[in-house]
Amino acid sequence: MPASTRHHRALAVFVHCLGILAAVPALPAAAPEAAAAPRPAAVTPPPALPRPAAGTPRPAAPTPTTGPTAIGPTAIGPPVPVAARATSAEPTPPSAPPAVATPTRAVVPAPPPPVTVAVAPESSPAPRYRIHVRNVGNSPVDTTVRQELPSGSSATAISAGGRSSRSGGSTAEVTWRLRLPAHSSTTLGTALTATAPGQPLTAPACAFTSDGSRPYDCATATWQAAAAAPAAEATEAPPWRRYPVLLAGLGILLLISAAVAWVWRRRRGRRGRRITAAALADGGRGTIYPRPATPSPSRRRRTPPVWLLLGAAVVVLAGVIGTAGWTATRQVSSIDTQKQPTSGAWRGSGVAGPMGVPLRESAFEFTVYRMTCGAAGSAATAPGASAPPPGARSCQATVGVRNLTGSQQPWHGQLQRAYLPGNRWVSTDESATRAANLGRDVFANPVAAGSRVVLPLVFTVDGRDPPRQLELRSGVFSAGVRVQMP
Repeated sequence: MPASTRHHRALAVFVHCLGILAAVPALPAAAPEAAAAPRPAAVTPPPALPRPAAGTPRPAAPTPTTGPTAIGPTAIGPPVPVAARATSAEPTPPSAPPAVATPTRAVVPAPPPPVTVAVAPESSPAPRYRIHVRNVGNSPVDTTVRQELPSGSSATAISAGGRSSRSGGSTAEVTWRLRLPAHSSTTLGTALTATAPGQPLTAPACAFTSDGSRPYDCATATWQAAAAAPAAEATEAPPWRRYPVLLAGLGILLLISAAVAWVWRRRRGRRGRRITAAALADGGRGTIYPRPATPSPSRRRRTPPVWLLLGAAVVVLAGVIGTAGWTATRQVSSIDTQKQPTSGAWRGSGVAGPMGVPLRESAFEFTVYRMTCGAAGSAATAPGASAPPPGARSCQATVGVRNLTGSQQPWHGQLQRAYLPGNRWVSTDESATRAANLGRDVFANPVAAGSRVVLPLVFTVDGRDPPRQLELRSGVFSAGVRVQMP
């Protein structure tokens, strides 16, 4: 074949391929739904029924029925559409989460107790208290009322039905066993001996269940002596008797004296120079020596004497040292050496007080009304808890907690501590505390805003000595309060 023919033929093939490539995009595209849809399964024809023999009666045709009950053992339905529909169905995507989070359920305050207690002191020379106990329920209630007596005092008069005893072998208490009808109230009374003339006494009282294990309500009151004169307030000394004022006055006096002496000496020198110049003056011409034609000598600038500068410096230094010493003495004397620091207290300042006195920290107001300890080995093992050490005993504190903030506040059992001798401490025994509260976990839910609860806290301690101090706090970064045990 000639070369020109081969070239023309190759060019024709190349042009033909370009035309095919240009025509491919113009082809109609297949529908994506049809391409993505799976191919339906092949229809299987039903098996052929055997033809009956001659003379055999043919079975009657089944009567068609409607509804789901028409499908029976003899019904032959085409399964192809169902299989095709199940195959082509797309999975349902999961529903999206809600745009707004589900709000946290507000804490419902605990229902009010069926028995309430109020304590009021009387205005009398000796400590006297009135205890009002009221049943606010619709049924009679058996209750045990206990009033803790201050350390060192004893009961001199008790209303009918009460008796004095010892709680835990440490402090004295007065106990009444009452049966209150529905919507009734009663008033109890006690008179105590004063530990010191004019010293205030705090005596809290609580109403417990009939067995005396769980508190209904508690209250406290502090008696003040009616005839006791108010303590004289410390008045500051008059200004002329204060050391800084005296030092400052002495310094000012020395400065004024030095200034007066310097001015007096300067005026005296000027007067002497004038007298000398007048004596040397020419009587005929009336000129004063030296004459104007004679150049006047240069005058030296006068400076304060050295003794005046040194004296002023000494006075100022003495005043500064005296003021600094007086200020430091006042600050050191104002430090409370009896206040113990609280470790980890980052919010607020630690507050300490005796039992029965409300003590406030950053969020809660704590009041310890009662503390009792059992005998050695009385610590019980709660279900699911580890066994206490041999000789351990349980100490139960009746504590009132009031939320003073406008929002609910959580608190934790590990932050409530009982301090033992030797600066040892133990946290709340949560399993024993749950058992003392009839199986309710008092630390599981926060305390509602503005609410108050009275509950027992149990501490498992070892040794013979009871706790000397309780440390209660609402949070890790709270200063907390320290309650001294009697």
